[in-house]
Amino acid sequence: MNDYPAQQQFALKSPPFRRFLYGSFFVRCSDWMDLTILNWIVYEWTHSPLSLGILNACRLIPVFLFSLYAGGVADKYNRRQSLLVIYSGMLVSTLFIAFIIGEQASFILLLSAITVRSVLMSFEVPIRNAWLADLVPGSMLGSAITLQTTSINVARMVGPAFAGVLLGYFAASNIMLWVSAGTLLVIFTLLTVPGDQENTEQGKKRESKSIKDTIQYIIGQPGILAVLLVAIAPMIFGFPYTTMLPIFSKELMNLGSAGFGFLLSISSLGAITATGLLAFRQPVMGGRWLIVSTLAFGTSLVLFTTFSGFYLASAGLMFLIGFTSQYYRTLSRIMIQIKVDGEYRGRVLSIALMDRGYIPLGSLFIGWIASSFDAYVAGLSMGLGTILFTILIVRSNRYLWKE
Repeated sequence: MNDYPAQQQFALKSPPFRRFLYGSFFVRCSDWMDLTILNWIVYEWTHSPLSLGILNACRLIPVFLFSLYAGGVADKYNRRQSLLVIYSGMLVSTLFIAFIIGEQASFILLLSAITVRSVLMSFEVPIRNAWLADLVPGSMLGSAITLQTTSINVARMVGPAFAGVLLGYFAASNIMLWVSAGTLLVIFTLLTVPGDQENTEQGKKRESKSIKDTIQYIIGQPGILAVLLVAIAPMIFGFPYTTMLPIFSKELMNLGSAGFGFLLSISSLGAITATGLLAFRQPVMGGRWLIVSTLAFGTSLVLFTTFSGFYLASAGLMFLIGFTSQYYRTLSRIMIQIKVDGEYRGRVLSIALMDRGYIPLGSLFIGWIASSFDAYVAGLSMGLGTILFTILIVRSNRYLWKE
């Protein structure tokens, strides 16, 4: 791939982007603390791998159902104002989830509240990513994407470790109240960032694009289409590892909540390293590196499961899982952001971000395997499934390997 701007500029030179980045860090820290707490509490309540799969299906299926519509909202309405409304709703719903956990209400009520908040989050991610391209010039876009991804992964490292430690000392409902503070902070941060800087003519041009136009545009852009297709295997088979990690921690490694949080943090450290590498040097053959990193992700999952009885080896392999998975994710986002035309950005990004909707399908499938067999078989299925299905997809569409 050779579409990167010749001269990349450091995005932190842009004051609006810096404020945007601080807000993203606050809210992503909250998200990862939230994910750690909910996965641990549900497993403690139910002792069921399938319940973990159902929980994460409620978190991610709305992404699959609403992302396309969210892309239309991102292209039609003021992105900053839309985010302020969405974050306000997320704040209220997080407080309600804290109340449900504190009262030890029904599992069904908890799933319902999580689903409502997840609908809001399915709008937040495409709008936030589309707005990023408005905040910085094209020469800073690659740097902005990698810096945002790095901040997300720092949050991914800090959040689970912090939540895992706190779970040993405080009630989960109280920790969830503190988690809501991250959403409140991002609201205050957004109020200091200028609104959309686009002109009226461009806004009208974006509004005129329908879903049908977007699909036809993607079909006519083989590079974008190939990136979207190759995302299927790792998201269905590989990325549910975060959902299954409480099971792997307990059944394969005999770890408690702090150990579970530590493994997530090690994975995040690997992810930060990957984004830092991409920020320093973006590969010329982007498509080929995208495929290689996906296959390496699957291989890392197989090795982690195989050597799960050896703590130091498992920690090192969890670092590799985080590195390879995030290298793939960040590179795919850079390729799409740079390739897509501005008037299609929100809708194409919403379609790309729908790949997160594959995770609950994989979580349910892997959860069923863990319940029917054991955690070891589930872990091997994740890695081998990622490898085999990636090879099948690449063989049916070889454009990406040649790009």
